[in-house]
Amino acid sequence: MDTTRIDKWCWAARFFKTRSLATEAVDRGRIRLNGERTKPAHNVKPGDRLDIDNGATEWEVLVIGIADKRGSAAIAATLYQETDESLQRRTTQAERHRLFREPSAEIKGRPTKRDRRLLDRSSS
Repeated sequence: MDTTRIDKWCWAARFFKTRSLATEAVDRGRIRLNGERTKPAHNVKPGDRLDIDNGATEWEVLVIGIADKRGSAAIAATLYQETDESLQRRTTQAERHRLFREPSAEIKGRPTKRDRRLLDRSSS
């Protein structure tokens, strides 16, 4: 087996929890194959470059191995190689997030009166 569907591969490589989430990401253009938008049924092969945005993190990876079944995280890590630029970008983003946390990130939904007071105090 030298090719597989792009949505299956992203699910097997553990970029998404479910295959339907991977399919939806491809449909919305959050996964690009060699810089181009594609469809979920498009095949991916070793040597292809994928730009993956799962909402929380962005990766730029080169496909090394092919799998259409989800395995362990150790096996999934052997399917791709992250580019140096992507790795650097993710580490700087993680460092920024560690140093400065958005005050509203911890609030789920509409803020309560108490949450609003805390936000007003932190911004003053």
